[in-house]
Amino acid sequence: MGKQGERPAYEFVDMNTRGAGAVATAFANQVAYCENAGAPITARVCAGIAAVLSSGARGELAERIRGWQGAPLADALPLRVAGGLHALHLSGAAPALAPIYAGEAAADAAIIADVMVAHEAALLPWLDGPPQTNEAGRSANFIAAMLWLAQRGLPPAFECLEIGSSAGINLMLDRYAYDLGGVKVGPQHDAAMHFAPEWRGSPPPARDIAIVSTKGCDVAPVDLTDPAQALRLKAYIWPEHEVRFARMDAAIRAASGRRPDLVKASAADFVEAQLARPQQPGTTRMLMHSIVWQYVPQAQQARVTAAMEAAGAKATVEAPLAWVMVEADRSVHRHKLTVRYWPGGTEEVQLAWSHPHGADVEWLAA
Repeated sequence: MGKQGERPAYEFVDMNTRGAGAVATAFANQVAYCENAGAPITARVCAGIAAVLSSGARGELAERIRGWQGAPLADALPLRVAGGLHALHLSGAAPALAPIYAGEAAADAAIIADVMVAHEAALLPWLDGPPQTNEAGRSANFIAAMLWLAQRGLPPAFECLEIGSSAGINLMLDRYAYDLGGVKVGPQHDAAMHFAPEWRGSPPPARDIAIVSTKGCDVAPVDLTDPAQALRLKAYIWPEHEVRFARMDAAIRAASGRRPDLVKASAADFVEAQLARPQQPGTTRMLMHSIVWQYVPQAQQARVTAAMEAAGAKATVEAPLAWVMVEADRSVHRHKLTVRYWPGGTEEVQLAWSHPHGADVEWLAA
């Protein structure tokens, strides 16, 4: 871990690396990622799991993790295991984990080793799918991008399409209020949530925008109104980020009043189908996604890109197309907000650096 108070070095690693040593590298990378993102408890949990694995501990769970057949970093293997442990803690099923999650001194590896054995049956299913990461704070990025696009002359009425929507929390972005460097957007009095990320740089353009529709997809949609499914989402929230639990509860209340429009589909199937639909003149059709691209298989990424570029070639001033992304740049260990739009600026433009959970935004765009 280096000297006391020193953050571990974050090493660039190809997301698709697999084979000998890939699992250990993925856990080390995840520890550094969490430390740099202000999540020391999650870093402790991941480091504890890694220590258990390196100790030669036996059992179906440990063996399956060590022998992972896919790309452990792209598959977010460390966070799958950490999510399962957090769920045991949240449910009270594994009280031995309490000192770790309380940030107290503890023999992390020994505790985690015992829990992995005692609760192996409960933890194994957590390996079967990627983490469901959903954070309402990321919506501020999408809103800022809409303001910028409107400033560029695109119609300020947006038809929003999202891939990897999980529970559809960001599909409810029109129900939230935002203060983006002093630029206020959304319902300021009866909003389901209020967001005012720490803003660095100049504010985004102050424009009037409207969200005319939102629709999203996920390969395994989450129903926020189902307590068991909501608990699973909460388990993927890093315990250090207490505000995110309050946001999740607010999202649950909002979804209970009116569910987001969310369908079960792959990213590529959804994008191709939605782009084939007629577009109302005077609206901007906008694909958006956040911290999801790394989980989309490469073949699907290629299909989404091809579909967007083909539709972009047919876009008009009255019916333009935009692509807004908040994704990790692992070469510098930061997340960036980028935009492509058609017709016109088909090259990717970086608008900002963004905290993965919406805590701050460093605005770069003119």
